[in-house]
Amino acid sequence: MAEITATLVRELREKTGAGMMDCKKALVESDGDIQEAVDQLRKSGAVKAAKKAGRSTNEGRVTTLLNNNTAVLVEVLCETDFVAKNEVFGQFCDSLATAAAELDGEGCKTDAIKDQAKDKLPDLVNQVGENIQISRVMRWEAQGKCESYIHAGGKIAVLVDVDGEADEEYLKNLCMHVAAYSPQYVSPDDVPAEAVAKEKEIAAATPELADKPADMLEKILTGKIQKWYKDICLTRQAWVRDDKLAVEKVNPKAKICRFARWQVGEVAPQ
Repeated sequence: MAEITATLVRELREKTGAGMMDCKKALVESDGDIQEAVDQLRKSGAVKAAKKAGRSTNEGRVTTLLNNNTAVLVEVLCETDFVAKNEVFGQFCDSLATAAAELDGEGCKTDAIKDQAKDKLPDLVNQVGENIQISRVMRWEAQGKCESYIHAGGKIAVLVDVDGEADEEYLKNLCMHVAAYSPQYVSPDDVPAEAVAKEKEIAAATPELADKPADMLEKILTGKIQKWYKDICLTRQAWVRDDKLAVEKVNPKAKICRFARWQVGEVAPQ
């Protein structure tokens, strides 16, 4: 049996906003597993969703680079906001993005860039007086047209890749939408079956559905999943410029191939 410490209870409460006793009970039932405890709280109705589960806790900067058919995202972490806004730190981030753009192939380029920067990084650390970590680096080769957007001085960065008819205004607005609404998937087709099953399980376990007949329950769950898609799928979300339109209806001649939204500190460094 895992020890349920006050620190663990506080962490769960910060993630979910649930009451202290509810958090402690959920942790006991999950044997100290935070994610399982979040699911327990949702099932019990103590919290509707873990809205803060991916909350950023570190300082640093995310930056992008577009170069012909290449798109790059880079995240570099530091200790304070003061250094994150430092010009030298920003130049270092930009140099990593340039180096990543010159690599071959798509996907995670963190290890390759760390290796290239290993001689420069100690000099930067000495110059700014803080621990600096190259957290993650990603490289795309565009399937259509790529656009980027930087929000809040480098706290959030977005890339979108769109095929078909997509002008600059649409692409910029799409980037801003992704920054504001934080979708997890492009469309319902991209949601893993196990994620859908898990969401149905959580919804079915809530107190208000406990006594529903099986046929009625299935209809209710189908409706809840469709509503859930509107929260997590980009194409189903209400458009940032007009909430009467779903994103997929804004530009039917454009196909959103993929997107990426990075926020400083939301994941552990790779």
